[in-house]
Amino acid sequence: MVIFLLIPCIIYLLVRKYFSKKDIKNVANKHIVVIGGSSGIGKSIAQLAAKNNAHVTIIARNIDKLTQAIDDIRKCSVNLSEQRISYVSVDVTNFEDIENNLCEIEETIGPIYMLVNCAGFAVCGEMENFSVNQIKSLININILGTIYPIKAIIPKFKQRKEGIIVLTGSLVSLFGMYGYSIYSSCKFALRGLAESIHMELKPFGVTVTLALPPDTDTPGFHEENKTKPIETSKISAMGTLYDPDEVAKKILQDALDGNFFSYIGFNGFVLTTLCKGFSPVRNFIQIFVESAVIGLIRFISAFYVVQMQKIVQHCFDEKEQKKKEQSKNKYS
Repeated sequence: MVIFLLIPCIIYLLVRKYFSKKDIKNVANKHIVVIGGSSGIGKSIAQLAAKNNAHVTIIARNIDKLTQAIDDIRKCSVNLSEQRISYVSVDVTNFEDIENNLCEIEETIGPIYMLVNCAGFAVCGEMENFSVNQIKSLININILGTIYPIKAIIPKFKQRKEGIIVLTGSLVSLFGMYGYSIYSSCKFALRGLAESIHMELKPFGVTVTLALPPDTDTPGFHEENKTKPIETSKISAMGTLYDPDEVAKKILQDALDGNFFSYIGFNGFVLTTLCKGFSPVRNFIQIFVESAVIGLIRFISAFYVVQMQKIVQHCFDEKEQKKKEQSKNKYS
């Protein structure tokens, strides 16, 4: 019975991997704006767009990082004399500033075809140890820093009846994980936002993609590691660390193909399939495969959950044992 259920799952994954289009759709002369494009996945998406002859604008706050990134992106351009590669320094948590800058970008570079929202950062830790300022910063950048650019561009996309919006969530947009209480809450919020605006914008021919990258080898990931509790680090080690260029290619391809979810790897397949809920559906083959394997995938996910709970319990036991030994040594 299990083998029978696995067959459609395996077929579906093979079809996606080997028979789906490998090349990025034509974005030549299209204007792609990447929020948070000065580093990490955002920078990789900008470089990939430049390699495919698109006009690229990256937006972030740190001018030093922007100027360094823009040089790298220009090196990827295939027709620098014709392509327009630019950057803008702006605080995306200020709606008036981002709205004015997006308007100015459209006037100087041209209509925006795709808006990629990659602004965000993670701070890990147990819930009670977060400061109020840390909580506010995480919410402002990860939620408002995505909502504001989208709110600003939607009227233009509706008017043109064309456009692509990418929201960068995370695998913890779909499940809660030790050490990610605030960050995961923010990324869960982006899923609700993505599903809602997808329904609002579909009649206007505007598509929405929610990217769910796993652990990716970026400067942000290495910075995040500095705050990870031991439990979080051990759970994260259960997954695979991906190259940002590989993740960027998958996100850009899924966005251009009109896929709602963009994921990579088996863990991404398991999570997105199990957590589809009321998310948009593209075709009946997708529904058939997901319906056929969802019971088995729930079983697989339970294995992951049990393993994570064992890690947390083991770390707890070690900490308690250490406390007892310290207490014993103190009074001996």
